[in-house]
Amino acid sequence: MEKVRVLVVDDSALVRKLLSTMLACDPAIEVVGTAADPYIAREKIKQLEPDVLTLDVEMPRMDGITFLENLMRLRPTPVVMVSSLTQEGADVTLRALEQGAVDFFPKPTSDLASTFASGAEEICAKVKAAARARPRQRTAVQRLDVPPRLSADAVLPRVQAAGSRGGSPIIALGASTGGTEAIRVVLEAMPPDAPPIVITQHIPAAFSGPFAARMDHCSAMRVCEAHDGQPIQQGHAYIAPGGQHLLVMWDGARHVCRLHDGPQVNRHKPSVDVLFRSMAASAGRATVAALLTGMGDDGARGLLELKQAGARTLVQDEESSVVWGMPGAAWKLGAADDMLPLDQIARRLLALAHQPIGSAAA
Repeated sequence: MEKVRVLVVDDSALVRKLLSTMLACDPAIEVVGTAADPYIAREKIKQLEPDVLTLDVEMPRMDGITFLENLMRLRPTPVVMVSSLTQEGADVTLRALEQGAVDFFPKPTSDLASTFASGAEEICAKVKAAARARPRQRTAVQRLDVPPRLSADAVLPRVQAAGSRGGSPIIALGASTGGTEAIRVVLEAMPPDAPPIVITQHIPAAFSGPFAARMDHCSAMRVCEAHDGQPIQQGHAYIAPGGQHLLVMWDGARHVCRLHDGPQVNRHKPSVDVLFRSMAASAGRATVAALLTGMGDDGARGLLELKQAGARTLVQDEESSVVWGMPGAAWKLGAADDMLPLDQIARRLLALAHQPIGSAAA
């Protein structure tokens, strides 16, 4: 079995040691080297030819963003950013994703050893997904043993589909790895009076607020982090807060956002399956949903439930996805009516939303 070769780049000797030890525990990963700054990293990339880099943001002599820009221009390599859980760290990490980083792992500001240890499964999975995001195919790698995972039943039981309460369309999006950029592409193409959009992106709590603010700057729609009880309105997009599930509920007069602090579903919180199941129950045929790039299969069963409830559904195609896990799983389940490249998804969502509810997809 070919191992994923990783170079760890961080100016902290402690972080380099902790990350290296954690990654080396996975039999499918080999840490081929470490580097204390981008100049050392540049030489080691030439010597060692790693498959994936973990990259710190704040480093001496050259910051991580500048190094990432140079790397993507001269020698594109999958990168997982390691960024502090602060407002500034979140903003910089989102910029890194715009520059081509595949994913990120939040670096704690204290108690590094125990926090890194608890995130070992997550960082290993992110590194292996980043390796698979390369254009060339890689040998399948062995997964770590993981705890049992819960379905959407743990948060919201499946109920009879709602038909089309409210009569107005709502767009629902789900994404994970590569999703922050995919969501940006979709939102940038939306007009200011677009139907309301609800979004679940797998993201830590410290990053969801800055992500929503960043999307608000680049979209003609008003984009915000969802709040409990918030009415869902035309021209607005609502992003699930990290660490809480986002549900859409009918309160008797209108659709509203509901936040749920339940267990992880498919090992994620927020979970796309939870959002999609709530949409099937509360909006049914009035829903237009898309599952975008992401590792794993969260959202695949929820998209199928939406389709069975009469919603119009689609997925991002493999070529334009960073990782075709979630959309690929949904496509194999028969959960999507259509599969499109990312740059066509916004136009298709709008066209479907403007069709009479219950009509066949064109």
